Amino acid sequence: MDIRQLRYFAAIAEEGQITRAAKKLHMAQPPLSYQLKTLEEELGQTLFERNGKAMELTEAGRLLYERTNELFRWVEETTQDVQQVGKGLKGTLAIGSVKSSFSYLPERIKQFRNEYPNITFQLYEGDSYRIAEYLRNRDIEIGIVRLPLDLHDFHQRPLPADQFVCVLPKSFSCHETIQMSDLAELPIMLLHRVRGIGLFELVIDTCRENGIELNVICHCPDTSMLLTLVRAGVGAALLPLSAIPPFSEEWLTVKRIEDLQINSESAVIWLKSRRLSKQAERFLDSLPASYPD
Repeated sequence: MDIRQLRYFAAIAEEGQITRAAKKLHMAQPPLSYQLKTLEEELGQTLFERNGKAMELTEAGRLLYERTNELFRWVEETTQDVQQVGKGLKGTLAIGSVKSSFSYLPERIKQFRNEYPNITFQLYEGDSYRIAEYLRNRDIEIGIVRLPLDLHDFHQRPLPADQFVCVLPKSFSCHETIQMSDLAELPIMLLHRVRGIGLFELVIDTCRENGIELNVICHCPDTSMLLTLVRAGVGAALLPLSAIPPFSEEWLTVKRIEDLQINSESAVIWLKSRRLSKQAERFLDSLPASYPD
């Protein structure tokens, strides 16, 4: 039993005659009669009561006709789904992001879904090293990472530069501004990726170049953990500004460092050796090609 036989069967059921069904299908009557006989023999059931030229469905025939219509609807829907996925209009897009750059994504996803409402997102998180591994393992198609990172395997699109700020608990007394000299007096907590050189080294090296040795009491790869420690009064954190949730102002204080600028660079990356899905291509096309300084 195949789709072609079922289409023949459905035409006979709808026309009530072999002759009319053959005309509808643009085929000769004998081959159509043969296909019906073959189908009945395969199923071991009589599908039609024959009354002269008239054909009426048996109970088994009615069940097969109902199931056949369900199958045709399923085939049609599947065909449309496959075509939509191929055009990037439907499907799932897997994206990974470091938490400290995740604030870049929500508005982009919202705007993208306004145009492509049938595309769903699967999100992964981790530090930049792990996001790169997700890409190499083909768990995700697009990654958002903090630089520096070895990018020889990847295409990249730079994101806006992000300035480091000092994040303190409300309980810490401090001046209106933070100076470099103040940092040396504070218990400092920093982001540190699982492997490789990243933001930790960037901050430490920049401070040393400016004659400041930080008192680092904690480092970890998770922004949320550091902010929780800040909230508990454990210490101050040096973080990219975009990593600070906007709703956290009630329990922490964000200060720019007046006489020291540490800039963090981020990028959207994707694997050079992988052909992107249409969904991923459309998402990349929706991103700005460049950003104002």
